[in-house]
Amino acid sequence: MTLDEILSVSHHFSDGLYAKEIPIPKDSFVMQHKHEYSHLSILAKGSVLVKTDDEVEEVVAPACLNIAAGKYHSIMALEDSVWFCIHATEETDLNKIDEVLIAQGE
Repeated sequence: MTLDEILSVSHHFSDGLYAKEIPIPKDSFVMQHKHEYSHLSILAKGSVLVKTDDEVEEVVAPACLNIAAGKYHSIMALEDSVWFCIHATEETDLNKIDEVLIAQGE
């Protein structure tokens, strides 16, 4: 079973857009990663701590955030939360999507 299956991650596609919907249970953590481009993230439910290279910010739903290009970011749920990552991409193969979107090592 994959982590996406354990967390009941949902994937949404529309013309050139991809949204990854991640339910994050209280006290759970979404791993640190970065992207080579800026993208939007939406906190639809709950409250989280968003840690970036520069700061830690508490965010309460509803909220829309810009995640800057090249910045590591991670999310810690302070209560049961739902987080959406929004990306511009033509990739729709779930076996390749993270490989395409997440910046690989330094």
